[in-house]
Amino acid sequence: MRLAKPRGLLFIIGGGEDKEGDCTILTEFVRLAGADRSRVVVMTAATDEPEELGAEYIGIFKRLGAGSVGVVDVSTRQDASDADSLAALKQATGVFFTGGDQLHVTSLIGGSQMDMLLHELYKKGVVIAGTSAGAAMMSGSMFVRGPAEENPRLENLQLGPGAEFLMGAVIDTHFSQRGRHGRLISAIAHYPHALGIGIDEDTALVAKDGIFEVIGKGAVTVIDAGELSYTNVPDLREDEGLALYNIKLHILTAGHRFNMHERQPVIEEHSRKEINSTRLRHTPKPRTPSATKKSAKKTGKKSLKRSPRKRSQAAAGGD
Repeated sequence: MRLAKPRGLLFIIGGGEDKEGDCTILTEFVRLAGADRSRVVVMTAATDEPEELGAEYIGIFKRLGAGSVGVVDVSTRQDASDADSLAALKQATGVFFTGGDQLHVTSLIGGSQMDMLLHELYKKGVVIAGTSAGAAMMSGSMFVRGPAEENPRLENLQLGPGAEFLMGAVIDTHFSQRGRHGRLISAIAHYPHALGIGIDEDTALVAKDGIFEVIGKGAVTVIDAGELSYTNVPDLREDEGLALYNIKLHILTAGHRFNMHERQPVIEEHSRKEINSTRLRHTPKPRTPSATKKSAKKTGKKSLKRSPRKRSQAAAGGD
């Protein structure tokens, strides 16, 4: 039996989203959640300052035109079964997880009634969003801890199960701003079957059915070790660096899309035309016999006659 595809969207933000200017990222979240008909629930499970952060996002989303905005805080396992909180989530068209510590989210909500409800809402069409830690917990595997290192290393790197909204991925946030390329490479060295997805600040990916599009000011970096031809991970000694061959790297900015099932960017029709036109511009046209004769008249030299066979070979081969 085939599992039904989720009808909802995942709206995954790299942190540091604009909250005062154009608010491109947050405005788009409100629009996708239903604009003035949206019912947004802000989840503050990740933060140690739920009241302050909850109030901040209530003000932002109301200013951006959301229909209604409420807050659900989860500070204990019991909170994840609270009847009022579950009732509020059942009415939501958009759920937004704040930043903080992603381990708070998974350890307090994972496996609970609230966890099951959130996945059910996602399947039914609700937009599930998160920023910073609220984004990092979205993947099947997530960072629990791991300092940003200049070189990829395995020591001090700890991964754990995420909330499993975006499967087949490990997500890192504040990516370029905090130099986290090394630790994301280290993560996919552990799990080459997963795609490493690094999201810059004030940047988001919007995912549906395994295909995501980038919005915002920065970039989304995709690191793919699926075709890895060599790794020293099984024999790695303490304090040794990673050696990995044949890793793919993709950089996607606003408007670009990526197919996670096929593990490659989606090349739109206009992109194909641009690629083809670029090739044509840089491919020298073969000179025709008439052009050769004209050139010969100008220079006073006789043109050399070639057989059609030789002419076609010269045109095909080039220099």
